[in-house]
Amino acid sequence: MAPQGVETASGMIAACSRGRSSGTPTRVKCSASPIEGAATLGSALAGRATRFETVLTEATGTAVILYTSGTTGQPKGAELSHANMVMNALTCWRLFGAVDDDVHLVTLPLFHSFGQTVQLNAGLYSGATLVLLPRFDAGTALALMERERVTFFAGVPTMYWGLLSAGREKVDVAAITAHLRMAVSGGAALPVEILEQVEKLYGVRIREGYGLSETSPVASFNHPGREAKPGSIGQPVWGVQMRLVDADWNEAPEGEAGEIAIRGHNVMKGYHGRPEATADVLRDGWFRTGDLARRDEDGYYFIVDRAKDMIIRGGYNVYPRELEEIMMTHQDVSLVAVVGVPHPSHGEEVKAFVIRQPGSQLTEDELVDWCRERMATYKYPRLVEFRDDLPMTSTGKILKRRLRDEA
Repeated sequence: MAPQGVETASGMIAACSRGRSSGTPTRVKCSASPIEGAATLGSALAGRATRFETVLTEATGTAVILYTSGTTGQPKGAELSHANMVMNALTCWRLFGAVDDDVHLVTLPLFHSFGQTVQLNAGLYSGATLVLLPRFDAGTALALMERERVTFFAGVPTMYWGLLSAGREKVDVAAITAHLRMAVSGGAALPVEILEQVEKLYGVRIREGYGLSETSPVASFNHPGREAKPGSIGQPVWGVQMRLVDADWNEAPEGEAGEIAIRGHNVMKGYHGRPEATADVLRDGWFRTGDLARRDEDGYYFIVDRAKDMIIRGGYNVYPRELEEIMMTHQDVSLVAVVGVPHPSHGEEVKAFVIRQPGSQLTEDELVDWCRERMATYKYPRLVEFRDDLPMTSTGKILKRRLRDEA
C-alpha cells in the first residue's frame, strides 16, 4: 500500500503509488495545508463527471511549455511534445531500473523538467511510491528517508550540500543507507568534493547526469553498470547524440573544449513565440546548449562551465567551476560561487562568494593566500566575500547573475 500522507511543519507531503507490477489500480493519498488564494484539486473536481472522453493528440503535439530558470537571462518557454516527454521518461526508467517497493523522495519542483520527468513521470511509470516534499529542508528530507525507507533520491548539488550538514547531526545514517540504492544529481555542476563526502557519509555514489529544459531534460548520464567518473556528466543516453562545436557550429578539435550540442528524441520543438531565439539554438535538429565541455577517450563528457559564466581577466579566460572545485577542498569552505566583476584595467576581476564551515574563523586574506598557492596567477580570486547564504532559484541553482549585480 502507499504510505500515509504525512503532515509536517514544511507543509504538504503526498505519497502516490501506481502498483504497476502487481496490476493493481492507481492509488493516491494527499494531505495538504491550505494555501491562501489557491484552489484545491478537490474543489476543482467537485461536481464533475467521473468519466469523460479523452482528446486525441499527436505525438508531435505540444504537451508542456517549460520556462527556463533564467539564471543568465530572460526566461523562455521550451515547447516539449508528447513524444519528448514520454521518450525521456522511458529512457529514465531504462537507466534507473525498476525494483519492488521503490520509493522516491521528491523534493524537486514538479513544474521543472528535472522533477517532472525524472521522478514524477518516470517514477509513476515504474510503479514507484512517490513521497512529495513541497519545499526542500535537509532535516525533514532525512527524516522522511528514514521513515519511508526511501530508495531513490534526486537533487541539485546544493541539496546534497544541505544533506551533508544535516547528516552530521542526530540522524540514523545507517537506517537511511540500508535502503538508499540510487542518488542522482543534475541541474548544475556537482563539485567532486561534495560527491566524495556524500559517498563517505551515506555509502552511495552519486550518479551525475546532464540536461536542460530544452532537452526534456535528460541527455547524458553516468550509466549504472558502467564506470561512474567523478566530475563527469557521463555519456549520451539511449537515442541521443552529443558533440562539441565552436561558435560556427563546426566540430571542435579532438581534445579541446567546445559547446555541447544535442540531437535526439529529447530535443524541444522550439521556444514558444520566439522564432529568432529558436533559430539561434537549433540547426538541423541539433540544439546548442551554451555549456562548454570536454570529452575524454571513453566518450565521457566533463562540463568546463557555462559559456556566459566565463570570466575574461586581462585577456585570459577563467572558468569559475575550476576555481570552485579547488576552493571546495579547503577545510573551512562549505560552499562557494565564483563570478567576474567589472575592473577598470583587467576588464573583469575574479570574486568568490563563500559560505564558511560552522565555527570557522577563516579570513578573506587567508583564503586569497591559500588560492594564490594553488592557482595560476591570472586565475586566483583577489576578492572574497563571506556570506551566510547564497541567492538561489526555486530549483536550488545559485543565481550568479544576482551575485554579479550585488558585487
